[in-house]
Amino acid sequence: MTPVGGLVERAEFMTPAALRPRQAAAWRAQARHVAENSAFYRALWGHAAPPPELARLAELPLSDKAQLRLSQAAHPPFGDYLAAPRAMASRLHRTSGTTGQAMNLALSARDCRITEAVGGRGHAAAGLTAQHTVVHCLNYQMWMGGVTDHMTLEATGALVVPFGVGGTELLIRTIREVGINAISCTPSYPAVLERTLAEKFPGLAPRDLGLKLGLFGGEAGLDDAALRARIRETWGMEPRNANYGVSDVFSNFAAQCEHDTRLHFMAADVLWPELVDPDTTRPLPLEKGAKGELVLTHLVRDCQPLVRFRTGDIVAVDETEPCRCGRTGFRFRVVGRSDDMVVVRGLNLFPTMVSAVLSEIGELSGDYRIVLDAPPPHDRLPLHVERAKGSPDSPGLAARVAAAMKEKLGASAEVTVLPPGSFPVTEGKTKRVIRSEP
Repeated sequence: MTPVGGLVERAEFMTPAALRPRQAAAWRAQARHVAENSAFYRALWGHAAPPPELARLAELPLSDKAQLRLSQAAHPPFGDYLAAPRAMASRLHRTSGTTGQAMNLALSARDCRITEAVGGRGHAAAGLTAQHTVVHCLNYQMWMGGVTDHMTLEATGALVVPFGVGGTELLIRTIREVGINAISCTPSYPAVLERTLAEKFPGLAPRDLGLKLGLFGGEAGLDDAALRARIRETWGMEPRNANYGVSDVFSNFAAQCEHDTRLHFMAADVLWPELVDPDTTRPLPLEKGAKGELVLTHLVRDCQPLVRFRTGDIVAVDETEPCRCGRTGFRFRVVGRSDDMVVVRGLNLFPTMVSAVLSEIGELSGDYRIVLDAPPPHDRLPLHVERAKGSPDSPGLAARVAAAMKEKLGASAEVTVLPPGSFPVTEGKTKRVIRSEP
């Protein structure tokens, strides 16, 4: 066991008991660092000293994105939770801004190395090796998913092609000319490539590109077995949920392996997870069968350490025993986001639940939007869906979709069926819940 820049080598394969002393020592050092250098957390904690034991972490108040936004507005550009001299920051990123105003992220050289190594664990688990040439198709323009995820791909030893977003025709030509056999992108991006192939490269099928491994992240969708099957059938490549992260914390700290489609938690040596009830914030045991909002604490972070940070992601813990692959982190699914949850007559609905129902209706493309043009409460789910290409207009389709929603989810839906291609295709994150501005 050799510490490397704050990391424990092969920590993802170590038992919780073996990791516990390292976690305890890391938190004691981190607690001192935060208490001495983060004005934000000193104020949040009422200038009290944080508990030195991880078992007592829940004594501290939670922190959240809204507080960080206020901190950055009052103390630009990094907020008063910057806990290191500005000269120590070696890289600036921004969050995607999908759920609100984008945040400035400062990382020290050590923060960068740890982030890249942890993300590399995830991509390696998902099957990326030095034998792959992988094209990275996420936004390089300041977003953590660009340069940082590029470096996590390199951490596996793979040859990485830094493509980014845009220029889909050039991407298709590059894949063919270079012999690229893996792609890193969002789950919705293959549909963009398919449309470009049909329009600009007639006679060239997705399978003809020779991609064998799809490393997906950045948005929900890959838990849907129908989507995975469609990718395998259409592209001839194995889809892997390879990149789950929270930009303010780590760009990638969980991924699936070849044996299990659930996400494996990969960062136990540098990141402490908790679950809380999203409504009451009451701590919940992190055990098999538990479901709650994921809360994260950096055990090693120089520039912007976060303590008991509410991610907004609702996760279900499916397994805590070691996986067949040998990795020991708990395995989980992201059920949805607390800010994407729509309550319809007392039912808590998430986009992933809606997607699972729509994927079973062959006349639909699978793309959809939940359009909320009125404040809650909602009596019906306002759902806009899109017909699949080549599917005829059927006057009874909306009623059948509504019936499926009622049967599967128990929710009444007001369904609008749109022609194929109605929704804009995107190379970044696709926002499924559209809320009217207040």
